[in-house]
Amino acid sequence: MNTRDSSIAYFLLGLYAIMVSWHYNHSILLLIIHYIFWPIYLIYELLIGHLSHGLWKDIPLSYFK
Repeated sequence: MNTRDSSIAYFLLGLYAIMVSWHYNHSILLLIIHYIFWPIYLIYELLIGHLSHGLWKDIPLSYFK
């Protein structure tokens, strides 16, 4: 994987963290903090179960309905 591919994946996962953060919090301040620390935030969300039972794919789809 070259640098460009990894930077695109990093950016897309950051956007995913923003979508999850807005879905649960609706706070601009938390959105910015979660984007800065998105790898930790996504691992935290996985561990506490907020992305289980298909929510990992339903949250992004809810923005496009």
